[in-house]
Amino acid sequence: MFLTMLLRHNRIPGRQWIGKHQRPHTVSFHVKQNMLRSLETKAENHYWLSAPFLSATQEFRHAAVRRAATFQSIKVASEAKFPPHQRLADQLSHLNITKKWS
Repeated sequence: MFLTMLLRHNRIPGRQWIGKHQRPHTVSFHVKQNMLRSLETKAENHYWLSAPFLSATQEFRHAAVRRAATFQSIKVASEAKFPPHQRLADQLSHLNITKKWS
């Protein structure tokens, strides 16, 4: 196979950009710049995540009160959408005009 490629002037077999024998990608200035930018971003993220503001014991349940208050406000807002409770006797009181059966 390599002899064939040598004799046929280094032809890439099959699809050029995928597979085992593919055309090598050129590394341009922009590719290098984007790679350096992504590596700097990853290094900065690693720095900020390596030294957390809170310790593990401080972080445990640190937002429990805030989450409970938020849940209560959501619960009250959702309950406000429902109409007030009504009794069945009040809804059917217009049928109670005459009691001939009693």
